Amino acid sequence: MSAQPIQPVQASPSHAVQPDAGLGAAHQDVEHIRSKAREHLVPHFTKGAAWRDQELLVIDRGEGCHVYDTNGEQYLDGLAGLFCVNIGHGRRDLTAAAAAQMDKLAYSPVWGMTHPKSVEAATMIGEVAPGDLNEVFFVSSGSEAVESAIKFARNYHLSQGDTERYKVIARNWAYHGTTLGALACTGIPKFREPFLPNLWDGVRHVPHTLDHSVPAGTPASELPCVTAVEEMILAEGPETVAMVIAEPVQNGRGAVVPPEGYWQELRRICDKYGVLLCADEVINSFGRLGHWFASERFGVVPDMITFAKGVTSAYQPLGGVVMRTPLVEAIYDSEMGAYMHGSTFGGHPVATAVAVANMTAMHNEGVLQNVLNNEDYIGGQLRGLVDKHQHVKEVRGTGYFYAIEFCVDRENGVELSDSQAKALQTGVLLGYLRDARLLIRPDDRGATMLTISPPLIADHGVIDELVGKVDEVLTRTAGWLAANA
Repeated sequence: MSAQPIQPVQASPSHAVQPDAGLGAAHQDVEHIRSKAREHLVPHFTKGAAWRDQELLVIDRGEGCHVYDTNGEQYLDGLAGLFCVNIGHGRRDLTAAAAAQMDKLAYSPVWGMTHPKSVEAATMIGEVAPGDLNEVFFVSSGSEAVESAIKFARNYHLSQGDTERYKVIARNWAYHGTTLGALACTGIPKFREPFLPNLWDGVRHVPHTLDHSVPAGTPASELPCVTAVEEMILAEGPETVAMVIAEPVQNGRGAVVPPEGYWQELRRICDKYGVLLCADEVINSFGRLGHWFASERFGVVPDMITFAKGVTSAYQPLGGVVMRTPLVEAIYDSEMGAYMHGSTFGGHPVATAVAVANMTAMHNEGVLQNVLNNEDYIGGQLRGLVDKHQHVKEVRGTGYFYAIEFCVDRENGVELSDSQAKALQTGVLLGYLRDARLLIRPDDRGATMLTISPPLIADHGVIDELVGKVDEVLTRTAGWLAANA
């Protein structure tokens, strides 16, 4: 079912958390926090040298598109936390929804019973998902959502008597999560290699869609990234392949937008060989590309969509899979009779209450329309930096999701040396971003890049601030490259 029309974005000052003079730097011992962090808190994807840094950043509060550290310094959150604080920081309507649900029912499982908020959240999601994707299975994170999709594909095929179908086809440099099943699908070498002995061997990887060698105008059916999928299915044996999984706009390798017709070809191939198609929209969904689901933007109805992050704007951990009703009904009507999967916190009352509040606010305030209204502006401003900086190789992306890839000299085709790339990736860019008070990601997944993904409430003023800070970082990077040729 299509989403209902939404109104232009409006300011909601009553929802914003106001600065509290009783909190912040005056009542925080920053050095004590840093010391205790080093002593007790193990960080995620962070090298020990960075964690032990005497200037470790400690974020204290957030408002709108900005966050503030314990010294009161303001930072522009150009990554929306981690692609997830879509409605912005400091929304008291969302915190009020969480508190009200805790007061009423803090916990109840979705095992043989249900509770109102899980039903309401699932209904709202089903109503805006494309086609007959009406059934929602909740978990607590994106990795769990991908694990659930893998298990659903196997469960479905098994229920239909296709006992040999278990393999998954994913793409190189794709990021599908870090738990072992999801990590098997992830195609980023540095994440996979330490755990290769632990990984399930049922995943096969094929090329992603970023290929500048393909002539313009090549029909989608003839693209190497498309033909590789069908060739892999045939090589493995169609009777053994359960699922193809792909992100609509791929995060790994830097906001890779698919060519026209790509998703229709994936749909055609999967239908031809009886394979389920899963769109991993953990980043792409809930407005990142201006739609509730990116699959709608690219005109495809997959069999499953994984989601997380923006469903609650990260005010609570929640993820899940939206599945086509006929597939779920086929399992129910089979001898198996059930999708054999579950988790303690899936469909948690507080998390689903926040999802309802978040989606309601996004609808009422026209947040998705804000992205559609401004995507040409943010895209144009970022792409304008290419002409200004010879060391910008390319700007990719759409909606509110972009990547800036570096080189040494674009016109003369001079790429970064290994030592330049390593230095930029392991400290130089991060230092420049810290000085600019800008939180975006220096990315090393397949190239040296900056990844940009602001809150979806960002207007022209915030976009101008963002692009100005990026421009400052690029200018300093040009100076560093000249000094480190």
